[in-house]
Amino acid sequence: MEYTTLGRSGLRVSRACLGTMNFGTTYGLAAADEAEAGRVLDAFLDAGGNFVDTADLYHRGETEEILGRLLKGRRERVVLATKGAMPVDHEGRGLSRRHLTRALDASLRRLDTDYVDLYQCHQWDPVTPIEETMATLDGFVRAGKVRYLGCSNFTAAQIVESQWAAATPFISLQPQYSLLARVIETEVLPVCERHGLGTVVYGTLGGGILAGRYTPGTAPDPDSRMGRLLGSSMPGARRWAEMLLTDRNLAIAAEVTNVAADLGAEPGHVALAWVARRPGVTSVLLGPRSVEQLQSNLAGLDLDLPPEAAERLTQVSDPHLAPQDGSLFHLTPTR
Repeated sequence: MEYTTLGRSGLRVSRACLGTMNFGTTYGLAAADEAEAGRVLDAFLDAGGNFVDTADLYHRGETEEILGRLLKGRRERVVLATKGAMPVDHEGRGLSRRHLTRALDASLRRLDTDYVDLYQCHQWDPVTPIEETMATLDGFVRAGKVRYLGCSNFTAAQIVESQWAAATPFISLQPQYSLLARVIETEVLPVCERHGLGTVVYGTLGGGILAGRYTPGTAPDPDSRMGRLLGSSMPGARRWAEMLLTDRNLAIAAEVTNVAADLGAEPGHVALAWVARRPGVTSVLLGPRSVEQLQSNLAGLDLDLPPEAAERLTQVSDPHLAPQDGSLFHLTPTR
């Protein structure tokens, strides 16, 4: 597996990052129990990966607890990243000194480790002064609880403001990026390059849209991810699925399927290969629920996508041709 440095740092990470949002069963969704999570982690490490990402929010802390047990005796083999800011149980939320301090200490307990390699702000906090946040994060680094700092879902302006206020700056951003969601190309990626942030991109298969699982005029299978979201009692989940299942998105997915057929490849592999080779992308976050899904994702990252095929996909997904209401770029509330 290829390795690279993350942002303006000496931290070496694999080009594939193992995302663990599907590790745990607290929410009762189709996810990996601890035994399957262990098999996925073993397969990822055996393939040469070293970068593992989680968050305190995932399955209300269960995911971190699972990882803590699975990494016992091999903690030093991985670059371990987690995130804080979201509410877990009833202890609050945001990027205040109080909340982040409690959140990090709780994550360290659940992960059963003295430190994390990368600690990330899960989302921007419009209430807490950024100076308070960055000073708090700097304190974590000085205390040895955190090695490097990052953020997730920040805008270009928020990144700049954070870096200006930082004693220890961010080295990474975790943004959504796919053929369906290219908004970061305009401002965010140039700002990351200017301010020394690598990118660990997520949502690369567009909720499964780009894997060829859905077709125009056909209702999603109730057992599929989109089918479950559309049938959910959570209005936010239904809205997100509806915003993904647009005619334009399905047309892009159809072109991905056409390119895949020309190459004798799977649509999901083509979508992953396109993202992995885009300028400014440091690592691609994968979120497998099984070893089979992980192996399929890794095959996509290894796919040699011809330049002409990549250009076909770049043209058909041109964001300047998209609706201007921002609907294509909605960020999932739990990522």
